[in-house]
Amino acid sequence: MIVAVGLIIAFVLVLIFSNRQTRNCRWRENRRKDRGGQRYYHCVSCGAETWGDPQKPPQVCLKPELDN
Repeated sequence: MIVAVGLIIAFVLVLIFSNRQTRNCRWRENRRKDRGGQRYYHCVSCGAETWGDPQKPPQVCLKPELDN
């Protein structure tokens, strides 16, 4: 019983503290494309590309807008 309650609490905490803006983004860095001290990042989920801080990937989704 205690294990079940612990799992439920853990699940709720993950939902509360997860970053919804990058939930589906999977950032990969490519150091060969670096420029001017910035790291190149490519999202394999949505296809976004950007240069940013070499210490950490982007924290928001940069999904390109589709033309309708």
